Amino acid sequence: MSNENFNTLELLRNKFKYPFPTLKNPHADQLQEITENQWIDGEYLWLYEKNSDLRKKYKKTKTAHIAAQWFPTASAERFQPICRLMLWTLYNDDLYEESEPEDIEYVRTQSIAILNGKLSAAESAIPLGAMLSSLRKELLQFIPEESILRFSQMINRYFVGLERELKYKKSKMFPTVTECIALREDSICLYPFLQLTEVETGIVLPPEIHEHPVIRRLQALACHLVTFFNEVQSVVKDEATDSIYYNIVKVIQNEQQVSLEMACLEDLRLHNEDLKEFIALQASLPDFGIWQEAVVNWVHYMSMVLSGWKNISTKLDRYNRTEFPSALELKERLGKEQIQ
Repeated sequence: MSNENFNTLELLRNKFKYPFPTLKNPHADQLQEITENQWIDGEYLWLYEKNSDLRKKYKKTKTAHIAAQWFPTASAERFQPICRLMLWTLYNDDLYEESEPEDIEYVRTQSIAILNGKLSAAESAIPLGAMLSSLRKELLQFIPEESILRFSQMINRYFVGLERELKYKKSKMFPTVTECIALREDSICLYPFLQLTEVETGIVLPPEIHEHPVIRRLQALACHLVTFFNEVQSVVKDEATDSIYYNIVKVIQNEQQVSLEMACLEDLRLHNEDLKEFIALQASLPDFGIWQEAVVNWVHYMSMVLSGWKNISTKLDRYNRTEFPSALELKERLGKEQIQ
């Protein structure tokens, strides 16, 4: 099971293929400037004020440019909360990837309470409370409280998945491949972004559409596809941070006792199976009556997340080199004592 010398980036670029359009939001540069100057070096400077190198790493991740591939037609005003969420996911992932599993429960309940307007940022005891409070205010300009509630439920799923990851990491035990796919579906944190298509399009779909089994399956498949791609992409980073216990490639390698290359190819096979199902469902959607056009459009936007993620992420240092924050760097500034 030695990590023989083969190029994961080449595999991603040449073998992970999506028959979907790739568009980019024209406001990416504008929002990246806001992200870097108003947020990383402004509102949230206190997080890493004494660590300019770490702030540079976050800027290099180009979160607004990632969001621009996922939400290509949002106006600058509607694009802003999406970009704030993208930066939050980055901060939150890095901040808590070394936490104790039991600490996540507190962060989760505080975060959800803020998003649902039950707790103010001042009352909260989590570092990113103000960021979530600002996000809620921005989202409420464009979507109703009911949509915020559904969005926060998806953030909740993310935290549940994150806690399960940390349990495997702490025990140094691998889940089965099936268990790992299920937990990564939640922890990849794509579900919240899929809900925000309503912000981009201005069309709020009724609950019965969100609860429809075909729509739910399409969202699950989208999460799987991004995850399968991400696992190959981040396997080197995950080995460096001892996060192998919930990387699907490493789980396959452990379960099947195969080389890293063979595990990546099995990951690709699973990816292609789900991609085939996604395309088939997209081509034969049920009749949603007066909402048909809006649903077709939403699934179309969902598909562009897949092609867009490949397009942007294969060009980012964070995912292709060692340009990611050290867990120790993060822990020193905002360690466990901050979330007790």
